[in-house]
Amino acid sequence: MEELIKRLRDPAGSGAYRAARADEILRAASGSGIRVARIRFAEKPVLMKNIAAALEFPHWFGENWDALEDCLSDLSWREAAGHVLLLEGAEVGDDFGVLIDVLGSATEFWASRGTPFFAVFIDPAGKLPLPELSGRK
Repeated sequence: MEELIKRLRDPAGSGAYRAARADEILRAASGSGIRVARIRFAEKPVLMKNIAAALEFPHWFGENWDALEDCLSDLSWREAAGHVLLLEGAEVGDDFGVLIDVLGSATEFWASRGTPFFAVFIDPAGKLPLPELSGRK
């Protein structure tokens, strides 16, 4: 647990990862100042709504990829020492690939400002083409 919170507090490690379980991440982040948002993966229209609700996006959010990138690179309404997005139910496809690109831009933005930003896809079977958060393969 100590190693996991150390990892989540390190802006240099920001990025998109996979993990087998959400509960360990939730426990590690509890009381750390890192805000966790649980998001159900879905096709684009529903995914946009799920992300907007979980991250409490402003009413002007345009529900498209560019607007998502803009909001993820702001989050001024969501004060935190760092951000962890827990995405559940993801499958590889067009929406997954575009989302990974958008998340990549957001992680670079936040890491360059010294704020950790992690997108962790809960993947018990280990099938998503992402590195394991724990560093194990």
